[in-house]
Amino acid sequence: MNRLLIIDGHNLLFQMFFGMPARIVNEQGKAIQGTLGFTGALLKIIRRTEPTHIAVLFDGEHENNRSSLNADYKANRIDYSEVPEENNPFSQLPDVYAALDYLNIKHTETTTCETDDWIAGYALTYGHETEIIISSFDSDFFQLITDNVSVLRYRGDKTVICTPGYIKEKFGITPSQYADFKSLTGDTSDNIKGADKVGPKTAALLLGEFGTLENILANSDSIKKPSIKESVIRNSERLRTNYKLIRLSNAVQLPFTLNELEHNFTGITTNEVLKGIGLR
Repeated sequence: MNRLLIIDGHNLLFQMFFGMPARIVNEQGKAIQGTLGFTGALLKIIRRTEPTHIAVLFDGEHENNRSSLNADYKANRIDYSEVPEENNPFSQLPDVYAALDYLNIKHTETTTCETDDWIAGYALTYGHETEIIISSFDSDFFQLITDNVSVLRYRGDKTVICTPGYIKEKFGITPSQYADFKSLTGDTSDNIKGADKVGPKTAALLLGEFGTLENILANSDSIKKPSIKESVIRNSERLRTNYKLIRLSNAVQLPFTLNELEHNFTGITTNEVLKGIGLR
């Protein structure tokens, strides 16, 4: 079976840029810690997963169409256009692109949607016939997990592969319930507020009883605990909006066909890549 590795590009770049112990410069005085970390992590992920196909996807600079549903969506994110270069991961993005080109790995930026939408599109389009591994710390991708689709959370030797069993053990729900779950609990990283008094345990119990968010809302009078019932009823409109923000679908045109993403790993090292693009 084919195995498609999808890298959430900005997610990995931010993790590596801010995760390095210090700012690293080359002999010319150019900062390279983000490129060094990104390339090294990418090659380790490739060695671990042994993909037959690879795509690295990045968010472009454009309006977020989800903000029309909720103006607060991701409004807590830093505007990096105002951040000095030494603290700005995007300052090293051209070198990251050069490294990917050197590795002959397909990559691109979104122009009308979010990276999440493209990744969901690949999982939902090809996930029945191809094993898919999504490398990202964005928990929204948990809703895409199936027996064929997993989420890799890269932490070096402590890397975790998230499967349906992982979701069940960690949250007490199935992956298909994750968007419902997150709609109820909210998500501080995306500035999404859930229903007050509904934490992860309560959300899991509600979904265990009613199955979906919509069934919870339709049967809210049957919720046993008065304070939870009141909160769910009072926040019903917000919860439905949350679900629209969080739920991923197969509704966008994909940038590459599966055949275009074929990749044969040569065993190249990080230093060889950096030398190849003139950073060593």
